Amino acid sequence: MSRTLHCAPVVVPVEGEPVRDGAVLADGDRIVAVGPRSEIDANGARVRDWPGVLLPGLVNAHTHLQYTDFADLATSGLPFALWIRTLTERRRAFGDAQWRESARRGVHEALRTGTTCVADVVTDAAVLPVLARSGLAGTAYVEVVGVVSARWPEVRARLAATLDAASSSVGVSPHALYSLGTDAARGAVALARERGLRLHPHLAETRDEGEYVTSGTGPFADFTRSIDMMFELLDGGSGRHPVDEADALGWLGPDAHVAHGVHVDAAGRATLRERGTAVALCVRSNAVLGAGDAPVAAYLAEGSPVAIGTDSRASSPSLDMIEEVRAVRELTVSQGFPPNGLSRRLVEAATIGGAYALGLADAGRLAPGGRADLAVFDVPTEGDPYDALVAHGAGRCVATVLGGRIVHRRVAS
Repeated sequence: MSRTLHCAPVVVPVEGEPVRDGAVLADGDRIVAVGPRSEIDANGARVRDWPGVLLPGLVNAHTHLQYTDFADLATSGLPFALWIRTLTERRRAFGDAQWRESARRGVHEALRTGTTCVADVVTDAAVLPVLARSGLAGTAYVEVVGVVSARWPEVRARLAATLDAASSSVGVSPHALYSLGTDAARGAVALARERGLRLHPHLAETRDEGEYVTSGTGPFADFTRSIDMMFELLDGGSGRHPVDEADALGWLGPDAHVAHGVHVDAAGRATLRERGTAVALCVRSNAVLGAGDAPVAAYLAEGSPVAIGTDSRASSPSLDMIEEVRAVRELTVSQGFPPNGLSRRLVEAATIGGAYALGLADAGRLAPGGRADLAVFDVPTEGDPYDALVAHGAGRCVATVLGGRIVHRRVAS
């Protein structure tokens, strides 16, 4: 196995304090040592000297890479319900080859911006081989969406076959409370847990979702009726908040993390904490779709497990996780959260927080035995490296190392 010593003015292990004039020694796809350059025995290793700050590869805890070619929808200005309808209609014109190419472009954008691990929601199984070949760590969550209860047995059989055939790490994504019949919503969870797979639904993204789940009315009810999806919630709703409905369906637990969590009150946040369920924050997507602002300050103050995701290019300006972290920071400060130390907490959310959400022990951190997944950003090295990363890191990833291999490199400016 080839040994490489990756050196930088500042190394940020995330779990532990930043190391000045630090280094990471990798042997093949694993980390052997992390610490001051002068203290690592790197005899015979190739040496790479990088500028700026070196940290673990970033963890995008919620995205849909297959929608990378739908980026024009992110600037369409469509309200959420109409955006969903437009996305659904445009899907019909895409074939397997187009989905694979779109997913490949998403993989490349993620790697160029320092992401090495993803929670990728896969609607079309044709893209699973793309993700498997990419080398990205993480999980491809096969999506269950638009399924009425009567169709669940046939859909279950297809889902089981897809999971059996996958060559990469997979999970199950019951899409949302407004897009599934009760049998499908429960059955997807049961199938995942029978196989020891993780879950990743969308939850509490919009107020319209809350109205639909509670009373069976509003824009989502109108949309599902218009496409003949007669879900049980259309008959007067559940009378419950989306978090409580998800809990009743078995969607929550330490083997699950949810996307968005925008409209969640204190009781709902407590339920998520009690279940050990992390929330993947996607604040730029929420802004684009007019979904509202997630209560990030409350999540952090209350000690809720949080991760960060970009969502898809159909609703986000980019897959750049540092851009997303910066937007999360701005929102959190606007909600009254103290700014001191906040950058560190959010970089943690974009690394070890994402790894927790995906149930991964060897991602999002620099530690012996972990995956040799690294990201290097050409940012100032004076002062706090976390603040430098958040303030200056967007668009400034100069190297990405995936499983010990350099998969992205550009000349620092």
